[in-house]
Amino acid sequence: MGVRLALFDLDNTLLAGDSDFEWAQFLIAQGVLDRELYEARNHAFYAQYKAGTLDIHEFLDFQLKPLSRHPRGQLDAWRAQFMESRIRPIMLPKARELIAAHRAAGDELLIVTATNRFVTAPIAEAFGVSQLIATEPEEKDGAFTGAVSGTPSFREGKVARLDSWLAARSLDWASVEASRFYSDSLNDLPLLERVSHPVAVDPDETLRAAALARGWPVISLR
Repeated sequence: MGVRLALFDLDNTLLAGDSDFEWAQFLIAQGVLDRELYEARNHAFYAQYKAGTLDIHEFLDFQLKPLSRHPRGQLDAWRAQFMESRIRPIMLPKARELIAAHRAAGDELLIVTATNRFVTAPIAEAFGVSQLIATEPEEKDGAFTGAVSGTPSFREGKVARLDSWLAARSLDWASVEASRFYSDSLNDLPLLERVSHPVAVDPDETLRAAALARGWPVISLR
């Protein structure tokens, strides 16, 4: 028997919100980022993401630059506060149940997200998922540079990063017995089309239409 994969998008799938967007809003609320400069851009990038028109490198420049301006200890303290105030309240109970069901079935669990690892690593841990594919912020001597390392796990990048994850374990798609991917977003169509069991979760309008046209299940965790 081959490996069985249960893959989960994070934002607006396991969470009732978007951790990327919330992190920027949190930093604005803390006075770390200037509200006048950053809030409109944060909303604009989020609208582009939902419309499927996001330039991922332009967005990552916006999202990762603030990490390079502060000591790691301060960033870690802000992140802990962010987890408690912004993330735990939007972790969906039904998402926890879904993850638990796949764990009980013996499936390999992965969260696959475009949001950067600094923001999402503690969220994956809070869901009890040890395997995380996320966009990697570049680090030098323990500090963030503000740049991205490697391929962002966004759109086709999620498929490429998952291919690499499998290869690192001496696996490939031929050795995957079954694969499920749960996502809300039209941006995840490349990976949804790659797995054997795509599932649309509280999907945006474009993904809902695609799922209905292709006979994919549509579920809600809200």
